[in-house]
Amino acid sequence: MPLPRIAVCGISLEASTFSPALTTAAMLAPRRGREVLDAWEFWREGGSLADRAEWRGVLQARSIAGGAIPADDYAQLRAEILAGLVALVGQAPLDGLVLDIHGAASVVGMDDMEGDLAAAVRAVVGADCLISSGMDLHGNVSRRLAETVDLLTTYRTAPHVDWLETKERAARTLVERLALPPGRRRPAKAWVPVPILLPGEMTSTRQEPASSLYARVHEIEALDGILDAGIWIGYPWADEPRNCAVVMAVGDDADLALASASGLAAELWERREEFGFVAPTGSFDEVLATAIASPVAPYFVSDSGDNPTAGGAGDVTWTLARLLASEELATSGKRAIYASIPDAMGALAAQEAGVGADVRLTLGARVDDRPAPPVEVSGEVVAVVPSEDNLEVVVRTPAVDVVLTRRRRPYHLEQDFTRLGLDPRHADIVVVKIGYLEPELFDMAADWMLALTPGGVDQDLARLGHTRVQRPMFPLDDVSGVDPLGRAVLFPGDTA
Repeated sequence: MPLPRIAVCGISLEASTFSPALTTAAMLAPRRGREVLDAWEFWREGGSLADRAEWRGVLQARSIAGGAIPADDYAQLRAEILAGLVALVGQAPLDGLVLDIHGAASVVGMDDMEGDLAAAVRAVVGADCLISSGMDLHGNVSRRLAETVDLLTTYRTAPHVDWLETKERAARTLVERLALPPGRRRPAKAWVPVPILLPGEMTSTRQEPASSLYARVHEIEALDGILDAGIWIGYPWADEPRNCAVVMAVGDDADLALASASGLAAELWERREEFGFVAPTGSFDEVLATAIASPVAPYFVSDSGDNPTAGGAGDVTWTLARLLASEELATSGKRAIYASIPDAMGALAAQEAGVGADVRLTLGARVDDRPAPPVEVSGEVVAVVPSEDNLEVVVRTPAVDVVLTRRRRPYHLEQDFTRLGLDPRHADIVVVKIGYLEPELFDMAADWMLALTPGGVDQDLARLGHTRVQRPMFPLDDVSGVDPLGRAVLFPGDTA
């Protein structure tokens, strides 16, 4: 029996529409052809699924979270994906397709990039081609996307320690369904949008109620007649009609899929008031005062409003300016690490000055100057670390080691600091642009707090001013009369 022909393509991005930043096609760093497959081990040569199908990479574009994609850039990537699929279909029909998407991409002037891309892909590959996707649980599943894609699954942990497992599950399930006879491959799908809009920092699976709600996903998946279940908690920093939580169940028993998804959606709704932040929160001044007074170290502070991995521009200076100006920090005898502020001109100037030089630099607010203007940083250059795609510099001021970069990037790992000559384990205070702490930082922190700072991914959603999400929406509105199951839909598949 010949191996199924399966194409792989997609555009994966988490994009804040409340940020003035843009994510260009070049920033999405498209991979093409074999590069698409070589990116992940499970269908790379020798991988667990390599011999299960004739895999064909088309184009996969991916970036860390940022701003929306300009319409022309999206059109360029979309056209290349479709042209590649046309060429493949011209050789022979495709049996399957893996659509690699995040779920929270935004395009300027468009409300549902993933739904648009899925529908365009479907028009090329035809109705008989089975499409599968493994998504981020912070993505959105519009009705159009749910109807178009045959097999949908999502991460079950936040932080996302199971992201690669989810991507492999999407590919493996596709291969397994293609082994069935035509007419029995396409499962039923229950789609239940729930009017909840919460940030990831309130829905971490490290704590209740998310931990037990996501445990229910595994229980549902184990039922006879169910292939997969998922909770997409959604992405709150885009103002689009599709943005809300969604519960889905996929399987050959259509009635059970609908009952299971509806039951889990009702439980999510009933427990909505239980969601809270993953750590103590406060204004930056409150959090910094607590960190300075703390008897334990390192004390981590999350500068959450400009988190680049959630879609922040990354160059908001609001927190850094207050940290540098803090008399309390200056007189405490404690030191802080700040990671990071991107500013290409500043990084290049510091590199030219060299290690050991004293510099005075005006940094940040090149992209997002709404919360605060550029900040002046004066100190000694103590590290200059160039890399293939970035330049990182450490400027030592009297109380703060400021990490300056040519391009924005997250600082999630211990080696992100140690390669710059910084020792976060023995620092007094470490301020990172992040939301909930990623696993290495979480394990390293003696204590931590989440600062409710301004920016394109402000944790205080009411300050952002959503006008286009469907209303009423929890926690933005009075939802006392809302039926959480009122928009549920069953797509029957081949089991109808």
